[in-house]
Amino acid sequence: MTAVSSKASPATGPRPRESSARELRIGDGALAAVLALGAVAAWALTRTYPNYDAYFHLVWGREVVHGIKPSFAAYAAPTEHPLFVALAAVAAVFGRAGDRLLVLVTALSLAGLAVALVRLGRLVLGRWSGVVAAVFVLTSSSVLLYAAKAYVDLPFLAAAAWAAALEAERPRRGAPVMALLVAAGLLRPEAWLLILAYLVWCWPSASRGARPLWKSRLLLVALAAVAPVGWAVLDLVVTGDALHSLHATGKLAEDLSRGRDPSALPGALVSFLVTTLRAPVAALGVAGLALALRRRGWRPLAIPLALIAAGTVTFVVTGLAGFSVLPRYLTLPAVGLTLFAGYAITGWSELDRTDPWRERWRWTAVAAVALGLVGAGVLLPGAARKLDREVRFVRATHEELRSLLHRPAVEAGRACGPVVFPTYRLVPDARWLLDARRGTVTARAATESRTGVRVYVTGSDRAVRRLGRAAGVDPSTNEPDERFREVARSGPLEAWVRCP
Repeated sequence: MTAVSSKASPATGPRPRESSARELRIGDGALAAVLALGAVAAWALTRTYPNYDAYFHLVWGREVVHGIKPSFAAYAAPTEHPLFVALAAVAAVFGRAGDRLLVLVTALSLAGLAVALVRLGRLVLGRWSGVVAAVFVLTSSSVLLYAAKAYVDLPFLAAAAWAAALEAERPRRGAPVMALLVAAGLLRPEAWLLILAYLVWCWPSASRGARPLWKSRLLLVALAAVAPVGWAVLDLVVTGDALHSLHATGKLAEDLSRGRDPSALPGALVSFLVTTLRAPVAALGVAGLALALRRRGWRPLAIPLALIAAGTVTFVVTGLAGFSVLPRYLTLPAVGLTLFAGYAITGWSELDRTDPWRERWRWTAVAAVALGLVGAGVLLPGAARKLDREVRFVRATHEELRSLLHRPAVEAGRACGPVVFPTYRLVPDARWLLDARRGTVTARAATESRTGVRVYVTGSDRAVRRLGRAAGVDPSTNEPDERFREVARSGPLEAWVRCP
């Protein structure tokens, strides 16, 4: 009798809420599978390679695999990101294919970010807001390029978005959400603000199960400390300076002239958001935010607002401290704004049919979409061509560099001294391709060696500007030294050798 009563009868079936939740999970799973397959297909069909920072992480990851301390203090090295170093170490196990595998990680992270946005939007702003947000992210040329060049930002955004979605699904969820925030915090420090905010949010009712309150709080505090403490411990062990990342980031920003005057930060914030999202999407995001705040108040919107606030505050503090100010540092608030852009277009569908705002809002949204489609027809082809040119340039540069470095004359010249580039731009790429230690591949500003291999960049203005010059570097470093002799050429790259 008990066994029979514990089951729902075939006639009645499961409760609607349970059925709906199950259908949503199946739908999210199907969407994740489709997007993951799409990411793998795009990765396989479009050969792209990591950016400067990612190649340094691959070099560090390979050093870890070989039992060598990572060369965090190398000339013009970027700030390391502990979890990305670990991911790069796993990729390095697969040898030369590691760089392509790291690109696959970021491509799959983009797919995971899109699924998280669909779920988060549905839970916070309505069933279609997240879908539209995912479309905006997946069609952003800036975000696509971040994925294609293996930027650390994509795994970071995916972890932060999934933490937000899980919290929206069950408030004060605790350890699972904190664990995802910790992963995000080991990828980028913007998540530290989210970690602190979540710790404060969960503190009053940290225990919801059998675990005593003090144990739940202790667990959350321990998890919250992992990201900043782990980062500092890694710096201390590798460099002897627990604040190496902070010090090196500030020095690099000064050397490369990436700092901003504080008065320029508001303008940079707006222009960088527009760069990442495109102007129409950014405008829709602001309009959707205003609409959502007016109709719902800030409390139901706390989670996407936290994403926007954490990224914005970190960007401003970073700029005021004199560190580098770059468009990708605003990816977190940009992703948050896409949710409100989705709400601006689809929020009317959540209103009661008797609500006088419903029809006005719907037709305004239809007009906005129509204008957006017209604008997309004008702007997207140009953006697609720009993205294609960049991908082709990155691929060609990688293949030309690999060809040059493995020419017999260049390999012979390496026995006479280091491989020296005019700037730091291609140093990590070459170190990865040659499996070379620090000092054997470097930039002219970092060495006094008068023998070995010198690489110069000629040809198109684009190649010279991107590879032969850099902020803070004397242009004369790309002028050949007549004591060397040219031995090889590959695309815009020339190799000159001098042996004792």
